[in-house]
Amino acid sequence: MAAYFITGTGTDIGKTWLCAALLSYWRTQGLTTQAIKPVMSGVDPAALEASDAGALLLAQGLPVNAQTVAAIAPWRFAAPLSPDMAAALEGRAIDFDELVAFSCRATSADFYTLIEGVGGVMAPLDAKHTVLDWIVAVAAPTILVAGSYLGSMSHTLTALKTLSSAGAAIAAIVVNESVGSTVELIATVDSLRHHAAGVPVLAVHRASAVADVAALARRLDDRLYSATSLRSSPSRP
Repeated sequence: MAAYFITGTGTDIGKTWLCAALLSYWRTQGLTTQAIKPVMSGVDPAALEASDAGALLLAQGLPVNAQTVAAIAPWRFAAPLSPDMAAALEGRAIDFDELVAFSCRATSADFYTLIEGVGGVMAPLDAKHTVLDWIVAVAAPTILVAGSYLGSMSHTLTALKTLSSAGAAIAAIVVNESVGSTVELIATVDSLRHHAAGVPVLAVHRASAVADVAALARRLDDRLYSATSLRSSPSRP
């Protein structure tokens, strides 16, 4: 079993893209996968394929409909706000204990599992809990997704320090190439490596994304090519 929690330095940083890319790659290797996106805000029920959960399902060759989305994303909110604010607008709240239990059940499966967080490391889930609390409670190795835009290094190192101080296990930092950035991707990666305290820092170039994601997959789990016990019939959520 290999389970990872995917978080980011902020929203719209490429968490869903990276999850989908990893799922697609593992699928090409004949591996059984699952992915959950337990909390989503900004959800349009009429456009589920465009949602984060929809992208994860499509990456596994699974249908996207109200039932399949609900199965991997139980806490869905319409407003494109932080989860606590989006839930409050609907007179609802996220039950943190239920969220942790739902996530932990996913990590117990005998196949490659991704748990995609919401927003950044410190995004509020309710009046008392943030995504950081969720990460610590689930205790799956964490992949921190960052960008290469100007200012990303401070955001990334702040998130890394926050995760490390809370005792979270960090599997890797993945730097997605930011569109239109004035900062070179490799320069960002090289600088981060000096401060990442031994955490692997990997780059994802837009021009070589497939190869870079494959390299990340191999880094995450050296058993990728020998895990025959995980090879089975088509994926299912």
